[in-house]
Amino acid sequence: MREDTVTTDPWGRVDEDGTVYVRTAEGERAVGSWQAGEPEEALAYFRRKFDELAGQVQLLEQRVRGTDLAPAQAEASIAKLREAVAEAHAIGDLGSLQERLAALTDFVGKRREEVRAARDQARAHARETKERIVAEAERIAEETTHWKSGGERLRQLVEEWKAAERIDRATEATLWKRLSTARTAFAKRRKAYFSTLDEQRDAIRSTKERIVTEAEALAGSTDWNATAAAYRELMRQWKAAGRASREAEDELWARFKGAQDEFFQARSAVFAERDASFAANAEVKEALLAEAEKLLPVTDARAARSAMRTLLERWEAAGPVPRDLRDRLEGGLRKVEDAVRRAEDSEWKRSNPEARARAQDTVNQLRRSIDQLEGRLSKARTAGRDKDVKEAEEALAARRSWLEEAERTLAEFS
Repeated sequence: MREDTVTTDPWGRVDEDGTVYVRTAEGERAVGSWQAGEPEEALAYFRRKFDELAGQVQLLEQRVRGTDLAPAQAEASIAKLREAVAEAHAIGDLGSLQERLAALTDFVGKRREEVRAARDQARAHARETKERIVAEAERIAEETTHWKSGGERLRQLVEEWKAAERIDRATEATLWKRLSTARTAFAKRRKAYFSTLDEQRDAIRSTKERIVTEAEALAGSTDWNATAAAYRELMRQWKAAGRASREAEDELWARFKGAQDEFFQARSAVFAERDASFAANAEVKEALLAEAEKLLPVTDARAARSAMRTLLERWEAAGPVPRDLRDRLEGGLRKVEDAVRRAEDSEWKRSNPEARARAQDTVNQLRRSIDQLEGRLSKARTAGRDKDVKEAEEALAARRSWLEEAERTLAEFS
């Protein structure tokens, strides 16, 4: 019975003394002893041992090929299983398990290379990222004058640095030192700027205190025109001086504006009273303006000028008017004056013999030119010279247009 068992199983046998053997490419190897049953039971038991081992190999294949198991951990598991297969107390195709483990070793080796390449690429990218971070930090430290946004950006760059992958220690240390130096340089430059700014603000405060003192001294003046001009100059100086600290600026501006308001409110009150007394003058000038506007349109320049002289004398005699009416009344009279002046200019041009002679000469020259061109056109048509015909026609069109304009000008002298 045992001899039949030996010849019927391809991977192992049970000897007469109960020793169990497995067949491998290197020959038979004893894997155990069986004394408590039939040889078939022994073979079945050691086949189960093989199946368990094959299951472990399959599970490792799934982990290695289907997950991101680290190469070092995978290689350790493969080595452990290799040893287990080599010394396995089991019956089955142990050679195929070794082959599968060898293939898995090759796969892990390729993955190790891929991981190494990916790590190298990640480190190169991290180096580029950190070099970019350092370069931007150095530019901010050297150039930026927007201190708040610059400081905030430097803080963001530090966070970006921390989030980036680490690179080799020497390069990491060198770049970090540059980044720290840039941050320190920015802080020093910002501190120096604000120190200088404090000095400038102190100087601006002194300038504005002088302006406010002058403004307050003028608040009670009744020299309305000169003082208003002085306040405009003080305002120009105020704007040109720059800004002091916020607290000083607000306090000085309140004083400056208070003095200015005091003066202009007093002036407005005086002008309002004065304007009330000028109301009668405005009524007179309203009537004079209506009389002047009747001269339009101007048909007799000489008569219009004579009437205008009389109107102007009466206008001046009427006296000042309220300020809110001044521009409209003066503008209306000026419009009539301009129309009269234009009529006089036009009349003079029409009566100017030299200008009329020049206009007549221009008309004569254009007519002679047109006669010559018409003759040239006739000859070109007779000779069939199309190019000359076209040129003559274009020249004639231009001369005729000029002639129409010249004749209109001459007609104005009639």
